[in-house]
Parts: sequence; structure tokens; C-alpha cells
Amino acid sequence: MKPLIVLIGVFCISAFIIKFITKAHNLPLAARIAMCVMLCFTAIGHVVLTKGLAMMIPDVIPFKIELIYLTGLLEVLLGVGLLIPSVRIYAAWMLIVFFILILPSNIYAAIKHIDYEKATFDGSGVAYLWFRIPLQLLFIVWVYVSSIKEA
Repeated sequence: MKPLIVLIGVFCISAFIIKFITKAHNLPLAARIAMCVMLCFTAIGHVVLTKGLAMMIPDVIPFKIELIYLTGLLEVLLGVGLLIPSVRIYAAWMLIVFFILILPSNIYAAIKHIDYEKATFDGSGVAYLWFRIPLQLLFIVWVYVSSIKEA
């Protein structure tokens, strides 16, 4: 829920500032700025909530902590990439793939009742997916519309 609030809040603020400065609307740019900030926000979670996020990765996958740090770094790099015209489309496609690839970890966490914020097994369970899957789809559509379709 917090990433969605950050995404929408930064989008509204960015759209207003862009309109104020340029006297024109540029919603795709506001959307890319919002996604970048949201990704940087979630990347902070990879450092602060490392243990809980590592619990979301099945035991068969090694180097969980390193993978959490790597995905946090990827979020920052790809988010910033959305703001660089020469790499925007590549960053956008990579983000779409990234969002698809991390969905199984969210499904795993829901099945195992993992609360990644507390690093416990008393999370909301499968009901969490009723929010998470549409949210993941929103992120994919958001990136596509603001960064690929816009190009």
C-alpha cells in the first residue's frame, strides 16, 4: 500500500510542478518521475527489511540476502533509467520483466503467510494477493504507458 501512495502522491506533485514550470501538461514525464521515486522508496526497503524480504524467496534459491540487495540496486538503476531518454525504453522493458519475475515471490510469501515488514510468519496470507497482483499489473501498465507507448 505504501508504494502505491508514494506513486500516486509523487505523480500528482510532479504533474503540478511540471505544469507550473513549463505551463504545459506532461503526464508521461510525471508518471516516470513518480515510478522512479517509488522504486527508490521500495529499494530502501531492501536495506531496511532485508530479513523479511529474504524470507519471501524459496529455500531452493541461494544467496537470498545478496539477491535482495541486487534487486534493490536494480530498482534504483531502472527507475533512474526511466528518466534518461536514451535508455528509457530499455529500462522500461527491463522493469516490466522485473515486475513479472518478482510476482512469484509475492505469491510464495502469501502462501507462507510471510509478513516481510516484521520478518514473521503471521502475514495476511493469500488475501494479500487480491491487492498485490492488481498492484503489480498497475506497475506494468504504468511503465508501459508512460515510457514505451509514449516513445
